[in-house]
Amino acid sequence: MADPRLPHPIPPNTSTGVPDPEIVSRLRAGFQGIETSFAALLGQFETALRDTAAQLRQSEADNAALRTRTRRDVDDARQQIMHKFGRDVVEATENLRRGLDSLPKPSPDEPEIVTRLREGFEGIERTFITLLERNGIDRQDPTGTLFDPNFHQSMAEQETTAFPAGTILHAWSHTWTLNGRLLRPGMVVVAKGGPPPAPLRVNSR
Repeated sequence: MADPRLPHPIPPNTSTGVPDPEIVSRLRAGFQGIETSFAALLGQFETALRDTAAQLRQSEADNAALRTRTRRDVDDARQQIMHKFGRDVVEATENLRRGLDSLPKPSPDEPEIVTRLREGFEGIERTFITLLERNGIDRQDPTGTLFDPNFHQSMAEQETTAFPAGTILHAWSHTWTLNGRLLRPGMVVVAKGGPPPAPLRVNSR
C-alpha cells in the first residue's frame, strides 16, 4: 500500500508511457507559485527583521539618553544640596572665627579659663577647616590679591598710592569655594587712586 504522505507519481500517457505535458505544465506552474510565495514571505521576514533591529537600536539610544539625562539631573541635585549645606557650614565657621576674634588678646596674666577657651575654640576651628577641605570646601584670604568680582564683594574703597588700584587691602571675611565654585564671596576693602595693576605676562614660545 502506498504511503499517502509521499507525492503521487505523475501518471504516464497511457499510449506512449511519457507524462502528460498538461500535467507537467500544471505542476511547473504550481511550483513557480510556491516559489513566488516563498520569496514574498522571505522578503516580509527580512523587512520585519530590519524594522525590529532599527527599533532595538532606537530603544537603546533612547535608554542611553535617558541614563545620561538622569545622571546629569542627579549630579545637579547633589551639587545644589552640597552648595546649600556648604553655605550653612561656612556661616557656622565664620561665626566661630568671629567668636575667637572677640576674645581678649593673649596675655601672660590672663585667667586660665580664658586660655583654655581660646585653645579649645581654636582646636575646633582647625578640625572644622580640615573636615571642610577634605570635602572640597576651601577657604582663601584674598588680602593682597587683585579684586575679582567673581569671588569678592567690595564693601569699601580706600585711597592709597602705595598699592596698585584694585588691590585688596583688607578682607573682612574669607572667600569660600566648593570644588572651585563660589560658596561665599570675600568681603573686602579695595585700593583706589594708585597706579594701574601690572599687565599679565604671557610666555611666548
